[in-house]
Amino acid sequence: MPKKVMLVDDMEIANFISKKIIQNTLGDVEVYDFTSPKLAYEQIEEIHPDIILLDLNMPVMDGWAFLERMQAENKQDYKVLILTSSTSEVDKEKGMQFSNVLNFCSKPLNKELLVSFFLTEKLSA
Repeated sequence: MPKKVMLVDDMEIANFISKKIIQNTLGDVEVYDFTSPKLAYEQIEEIHPDIILLDLNMPVMDGWAFLERMQAENKQDYKVLILTSSTSEVDKEKGMQFSNVLNFCSKPLNKELLVSFFLTEKLSA
């Protein structure tokens, strides 16, 4: 199981709910939540998250820009789970083209989704 999870969503309530679900489901895990994708991106190297849960639709720097910057700066070692309100197949296909995107899921995060994801991906620190 991951030891460090980064949440990137401009909605504070979404981060709060996701953080609680992660902590209650995974137990001993550090969760870093950001409402600013730009600030989150600046902290990646310092935090070294095992997984980043990334929203797509955000102001200033959206999830696509976040992923493109990761790709441009060779940060594909950081694994990403897209967690978004988008149900668009086009968005899903686009997201899965990034080598570090492991999955594309619709909000809200729930215990079943989290357990299923981590069992399937076999992520470990």
